[in-house]
Amino acid sequence: MQYETVIGLEVHTELSTKSKIFCACSTRFGQTPNTQVCPVCSGMPGALPVLNRAVVEYAIRTGLAVNCNITRNNQFDRKNYFYPDLPKAYQISQLYFPICTDGTLAITSEDGGTKEVRIREIHMEEDAGKLIHDDWEDASFTDFNRCGVPLLEIVSQPDLRGVAETLDFLEKLKGILQFCGVSDCKMQEGSFRCDVNLSVRPMGSETYGTRTELKNMNSTRAIARMIEAETARQIALLEEGGHVTQETRRWDDDAGESYPMRGKEDAQDYKYFPEPDLPPLVISQEQIDAIQANMPELPEAKKLRYTRELGLPAYDTGIITSSVYLVRLFETTVEICGDAKESANWIMGEVLSRLKSTQTLPENMPFAPESLGKIIVMAQKNIINRGTAKKVFAQVFAEDTDPEAYVKQNNLAMLTDANAVREALIGVVEANQKSVNEFKNGKTQAFQFLVGQGMKSLRGQASAQEVTRVLRELLGSD
Repeated sequence: MQYETVIGLEVHTELSTKSKIFCACSTRFGQTPNTQVCPVCSGMPGALPVLNRAVVEYAIRTGLAVNCNITRNNQFDRKNYFYPDLPKAYQISQLYFPICTDGTLAITSEDGGTKEVRIREIHMEEDAGKLIHDDWEDASFTDFNRCGVPLLEIVSQPDLRGVAETLDFLEKLKGILQFCGVSDCKMQEGSFRCDVNLSVRPMGSETYGTRTELKNMNSTRAIARMIEAETARQIALLEEGGHVTQETRRWDDDAGESYPMRGKEDAQDYKYFPEPDLPPLVISQEQIDAIQANMPELPEAKKLRYTRELGLPAYDTGIITSSVYLVRLFETTVEICGDAKESANWIMGEVLSRLKSTQTLPENMPFAPESLGKIIVMAQKNIINRGTAKKVFAQVFAEDTDPEAYVKQNNLAMLTDANAVREALIGVVEANQKSVNEFKNGKTQAFQFLVGQGMKSLRGQASAQEVTRVLRELLGSD
């Protein structure tokens, strides 16, 4: 029997606000454990929350970007459960009136077409802390710095089918969040993670199978492996005459297996009730309109503009808009050098090559964005040739050196003195008489050797065309 995989996602993204959702504590990542905590986010009795206005704006901006309806009359609710990293034993979230509902996000379907994935809702909530397990000490520790960091939970309908659609949805959603400026979506830091609800059913069936929930997936590679493994596990159970249990499971990527954690909770298990310490949140249409008027350009719109206005092919625009950080570099470079295609070529070539070889993410590019444009301008003006430009970029990438200063300090500029070029090539001819004689006897490869020696002697400070022209003059060749 053929089976179909049915997937719905609950994506949690930490917002890029400077302070937490209900207090003024910093949200900076990677600080000393338990140093960014106050009575509010640590759940001390009598400490009252105050809503961060920026969180509401970020939520509305996200909802508008994915075609949601914005809920004008909101409320917060308490989600009650006990876990060691949740000091209050409840989480402030939204159940009954989420701030965004009924959205859509276009993805590429399994057959290569366009598919609209429905977004059921987006709601605001606070993050929990973090448990740190120390196998050496056989102990677990709790870091409460993350408590109260603002989250958006973006819940899709079960419209995804298989690995390709799921990863495309996540990539497109991540791009929207980054381009909107609401989250950095650094999966390695936990600021973009998701729970995957997965079931299987016979191909052609309209009835959903029993789903399992795989919690806190924060790697696209792990998500792909998990979907394939969990699909195979559920199919095997059904083929053997068994049944799938609705439960929450943990994925072990090293083992390539999932393990049951607990039975899957429903809303009633959390005993939700309206948050008594926060008043209802009323959003005016004027607020929504003001945010709509200032929405940034999103990835698909950028692709279209780059094609229409800059003449870039679709392949180039797809790569550049895959990261907001590449877009920022591209637009800065074009502004400086005025050549969109050359800027795209450098980014798709030298920049991505260096990022790959050093295992550096685009958001961690270690050089000033103006540097690439300066290098291209120097190459355009024949101050340096392309080979030297690549060497300069390697230095810029490694040490964030100013490219113009580096060229000047290391005497890398092209020679403008024709006599100096000629004198250097005369020396090459005199030092390589064997190759000169071979060339005169008809061996064309010998001439290419002389060109190479000339370029080496001149340290790349003359163009290959100029070296070729002068050598032919010296050797009496047309």
